[in-house]
Amino acid sequence: MVSEATTATLAGLSVTASFPFYLYGAWIVIDTETVTWEVLLRHLKYIVVGLALTTVPVAGWMVPRLPDQFGGLAVLHAVLGLQAYAMLAFALTGIVRIFQAKYEANLYRDPDRDVDLNDLHENMGAWRGRLRIGVFGYVVFWLGAYLIGVARYVQLHL
Repeated sequence: MVSEATTATLAGLSVTASFPFYLYGAWIVIDTETVTWEVLLRHLKYIVVGLALTTVPVAGWMVPRLPDQFGGLAVLHAVLGLQAYAMLAFALTGIVRIFQAKYEANLYRDPDRDVDLNDLHENMGAWRGRLRIGVFGYVVFWLGAYLIGVARYVQLHL
């Protein structure tokens, strides 16, 4: 049987490894003037890997252990982590709508069209706002949960 400290170390390494995937996935979109279908797919490949590296240890190891650890930093860690996923869900409400509008306007296959994104739909500004707020919130709460997780790891396993 694998010790608790070993499992905690593997979970921590997995979550730590997710951060560069988030950063690079974000950089792909930030550094690209026109987001084509290929750019979007490349961006999503990195983001999905980052999410998997975070979500698998959370769902498979951290959440099942939470009821036995209620108190102090464990609760704060869980609340920040849940808030991060809530912000991700909020961002997805914008992402899906933006994707639909750009897809219907054929802006992924034919990105050279001179179209202002806000002209694609009357709610585009609100959807883009959801995306920005959700992604920013996810990163802030993810970092908070990560730092609390590191503190808990040091407290419990070192």
